[in-house]
Amino acid sequence: MTSDGASASKPLDQHLDQGVIDGQSGYSKPFLALYDLLVYRGTAPLLWGCPAAVSRELYDSCVGARHMDIGVGTGYLLHHTRFPVPDPRITLVDLNRNSLAHTAHRLRRYRVETVRANILEDLPVAARSQDSVGMSYLLHCVPGSLREKGIALAHAAAVVRPGGVVFGATVLSAGVPVSGGARRALRILNKRGAFHNDADTLDDLRAQLDQHFDRHELTVHGCVGVFRAWTAA
Repeated sequence: MTSDGASASKPLDQHLDQGVIDGQSGYSKPFLALYDLLVYRGTAPLLWGCPAAVSRELYDSCVGARHMDIGVGTGYLLHHTRFPVPDPRITLVDLNRNSLAHTAHRLRRYRVETVRANILEDLPVAARSQDSVGMSYLLHCVPGSLREKGIALAHAAAVVRPGGVVFGATVLSAGVPVSGGARRALRILNKRGAFHNDADTLDDLRAQLDQHFDRHELTVHGCVGVFRAWTAA
């Protein structure tokens, strides 16, 4: 099942900020074919200092029977996740049609719904309908400071049940150890518009989690902030 988060009177593509468009525009079909290798065997462990095993353990420990993923990439993590039930219901949310189609096909063994939406706006998903929401390597692609794009965390919190968990990882630029190679890569990626995290700090991420959730856990792996956050039960 597929849906579009825009109304008929105001199509989604016609009111997107250019930074939002730039942050997801690189996910072409050829790029998605290389994404797992480039990210989970390349940039994540070698530049950002966060091995794929960290992200996989995060998913294994947090996913619920009704799970929503925002910023789905290729579905690598969901493909490898050990779900708590044999027939989870999965909702995929992304702006990029290529990512949605690629991931839905990869996860076709499950019940999958795709939703095209902008995480900076209210999500067209029923409130309190999900057990868990994943946001892996998403926020550093969203324009604005964490104080501004932290609204994405609020939108994710709104769709999980009471006591549900929102979890994910994001590359940070300050308050964490950033190697010389990572710093150079971040400058290039921010200049191209693929990343928007040159002002993203660990303290700002912690403040946003404090603001939008009842409690949270935040750890650092290299220059990546990895979080688990729970709504009030």
